[in-house]
Amino acid sequence: MKVLGVSGSPIPNSNTDRAVKAILNATGLETEFIKLSDYKFSGCMHCLKCVYTNKCAITDDDGPMLIEKAREASAIVIGGWTPYSSLDSRTKAFMERCFANRHLKGYMKGKPAVSVITYAAPEENLELPPASSMGQDAIMYYMVEEGMNYLGGVKVLGNVPCIRCGVGDTCPISGIAMLCGPTATVENVGVNKFENQKGMGDAVRLGKVIVEILAKNEVSEEKSCSKGEPNK
Repeated sequence: MKVLGVSGSPIPNSNTDRAVKAILNATGLETEFIKLSDYKFSGCMHCLKCVYTNKCAITDDDGPMLIEKAREASAIVIGGWTPYSSLDSRTKAFMERCFANRHLKGYMKGKPAVSVITYAAPEENLELPPASSMGQDAIMYYMVEEGMNYLGGVKVLGNVPCIRCGVGDTCPISGIAMLCGPTATVENVGVNKFENQKGMGDAVRLGKVIVEILAKNEVSEEKSCSKGEPNK
């Protein structure tokens, strides 16, 4: 059994990366971590040429390899972030490209699945867009619509890019002021780290739930085989 972890964050060793890896590590199983920014791929063209083959017709990028890794995994963790208060384009393109795993076979059906979303708009500020929920829902609904066993998600309060762009304190449209108030600065806002948040505990718990579900699935398959039933 292998658990696949996918991160759509392009930032090296980002909060999203570390949250996905924390879930993978908590399983104690064989895992693989994929950072989507390391690969070249486009979104789905919706040509439907994959209907009978379950193979993507776009073959000149890394898409087919990513699709296959998702298909072969026993469980999957997908992490994204929320530019402009919605799911980032890399994570969305990855999920859409995996449409090739759906037709006739339903290769993702029943797989334990967990979402991770990193956001910068504080949830308690009702005047801001509900970025965390919008991002998490986008991943969750992909998993649900593909018939996966959605176990829950980890939310991580991340950082607005303005804290490291160099002009976060002087830019007239700085996200720092928008999110944290007119007196906020790069220095007093600080850097949010995944490891200091509730999400760390959620990540460990969900990693262990993945193990429990996979173990139950394995026992169920063994019983089916012993009764002479076809292995589904």
